[in-house]
Formats: sequence, structure tokens, C-alpha cells
Amino acid sequence: MTSTKTDLIIVAGAGHVGLIAAIALAQSFDNVVSLGVLPEGSDKRTTALMVPAIKFLERIGLWANIEPHAAPIATMRILDGTNRLIRSPAVTFEASEIDEPAFGYNIPNITLTSVLSDALKNSKVKHVAASATHYHPTENAIAVEGSDGSAYAANIVVAADGRSSLAREASGISARTWSYNQTAIVLSFSHTRDHHDISTEFHTEHGPFTQVPLPGNRSSLVWVTTPAHAAELLELSRDQLAARVEERMQSMLGAVTIDVDPQSWPLSGLVPNLFARNRVFLAGESAHVFPPIGAQGLNLGVRDVETLLETLPVDGVNLGTASVMTTYNRKRSPDILARTGAVDALNRSLLSDFLPVQMVRSGGLELLRAFSPLRGFVMREGLRPGSGWRFSHKEAGRR
Repeated sequence: MTSTKTDLIIVAGAGHVGLIAAIALAQSFDNVVSLGVLPEGSDKRTTALMVPAIKFLERIGLWANIEPHAAPIATMRILDGTNRLIRSPAVTFEASEIDEPAFGYNIPNITLTSVLSDALKNSKVKHVAASATHYHPTENAIAVEGSDGSAYAANIVVAADGRSSLAREASGISARTWSYNQTAIVLSFSHTRDHHDISTEFHTEHGPFTQVPLPGNRSSLVWVTTPAHAAELLELSRDQLAARVEERMQSMLGAVTIDVDPQSWPLSGLVPNLFARNRVFLAGESAHVFPPIGAQGLNLGVRDVETLLETLPVDGVNLGTASVMTTYNRKRSPDILARTGAVDALNRSLLSDFLPVQMVRSGGLELLRAFSPLRGFVMREGLRPGSGWRFSHKEAGRR
């Protein structure tokens, strides 16, 4: 099977970002091909989507089928769970302070996969359940070969094919990668006390321990720790692990019952030197990888897709020109580099035993706790870059 049309848009990768990209692009352009094997729906993790990402999903008709399975995150708080000499103050962020009902919603990945897969089947996208095996960029098109023997001459490729992106490599974009001596344990649990739509992040000597609400008296957990401790936790029975989780949370949600077995993920980081080159546009983990702090991962991937739609010419002509790629690079670089740097710095500050680093971190959190305009800035900027200076009605009234 061979296509010689040069107006094709190929989305490589069928993970969450790839599916969102294909569905969204097909609403503005014809001849969108999704190239990748759909997830099996066995991912037991959850994803926190912030309000800007949710508004984008609303615009492309996806949110209505996701919302019934999601839990709002109306409050986010940071607690110091270390035993260090210098301990940081507790900081609470309320969405109501910036005139939002919630910062976002926590959603089981299995729900996202199901809704996005169904939407893809009902869209104009042509889905090919095969992986790309070869790319060859030329001046006027980019040749793509699939593992099923298919071949295409595409106008552009949206590389949503993950951190080991073959499309990124073929485009000549290099990436800096690094690893952390940390592993994330992810699971879900039920509890006897109401979470009141509050997400709590305990900062520990080995990384964050983050509880995020799910519907009902249930929550998801991301426990970042050392690889050795993670291996120990994975060997525990459900009851033993529940006791450890309850102890770490200081029983704030009452008795804990593990209802989704833990999975583990080694932590690493990645940032490329460009985000578009040779008709390839990076999105999702081909463009950014960092630790699970501050609910940035998929939200950043959704902004990749949103920015791509804003950047591509609406007439569908000359999508892969140098000027279009330059614009995408210019728009995505500040956001991705700033988020990657901030998450990396925060994570390393948790691990550092250097007293001045602990003092700076503690002082910064105290400023956030005591100074509401700064807290509002950080909350808005955390939702959408560039929105930090817009004061809410409540903040304006306090000034």
C-alpha cells in the first residue's frame, strides 16, 4: 500500500498525545494518518489534566466522555515530610484564589485510552496499526515506511512516538538525556476519610510522595524514592504496602486499602536541541521528559498539539517550510525549557543535603505561603505560561 500524496500529515505514535494530535488535526486538515499501535488499556496510572488542557479537549469534543470518570483537584498543598534540620512550611494553593473551580481533574489512564481510541475510530483520521520503521526527509516531502509494508510521502510528521523517537532521530534533532537515582511507584487506593478534592504532595529526602484525588473515597499515588526502596515496596503484600502508605501520609485519609497493584517507573529526563526540523514536529515525550512533579507531562504535550494547530497554515499548504518550523520552535522552546528546568531544579533540591539549598527552598516556600500575589502568580503560571501577571478579581480586591 503506497500513498504519493504530499498533503499528508502523519502522526507517529498512538499514545495519548499522538491520539489527541491526530483527532485535533483531522478537524482542521484532510489526509491525517495515525501511524502506531493503540495502547491495550493496561496502564494502571492516572493523569492529572489541568484546566487549560481540559478546555482544549472540550474544544475538540473529547472532554464530555472523560469528565464522568474524573475527580476535581480544587486544592493543592505541599507538606515537608523530611527529618532535616531546616524544614519547609506547609503551603496550600486554592483554585478559588484565582477564580477557578478547580486546577484540573485526575483521570485514570485506562479512561483516557478508551475515550481517545473511540474518538479516533469515529474521526476522519486513517489509522494504521503499525509502527514507523524508516523516515527519509527530502526538500518537498518526508518519506515514511511502516512495519506493515506501507509507505507514504508526507508533508509533515508529528513525532509523538516517545522518548526514543525514531522520527526525531531521522530529522537530525539531537537530545540531551539524563537519569535520576529515583524510581516512581504508582498505585491507587481507597481510604476511609474524604479527600475533599485536595491533592497533597509530601516532599521527602528521596523525592515527592503525591496523593491525587479520584472519584469517591479513592486516590492515586506517585511515590518517588530510591530504586532499592522501590524494590522493597514492590515485594510487600497489599496490606503491608497499605500500612506504609498510611504511615507516610500520617493517616490524614484514615485507613488505606490498596485496590490497584503498584507499578514502577525509573525516572529520567530528556530535552532536544530543537522542536522542529526537516518537516518533523516534536510532541509529547519526544520533546520533553522529566520527573512526575507538578502535573506537567501530558499537559505540556497537549500544549504541543495546541501550539502546532496555531502554527500550521490553515490552508494546509507548505506546512513543512522553514518559517513554520522556526515559529513552532520559537513558541515551544521557552515553555518546555522553563518547565523542564523548574521540575529538575525542584527535584534536585529535594535530594540535596547541602544546607544553603535547603534554606533557599524553605525560604521560597515561605514566600509562597505568606504572599498571596506571588502565590496567585505561581498558580496561574503553573496552569498556562504567560498568564501569571493577570490578577484575579479576588486578588485585585486585596491590593
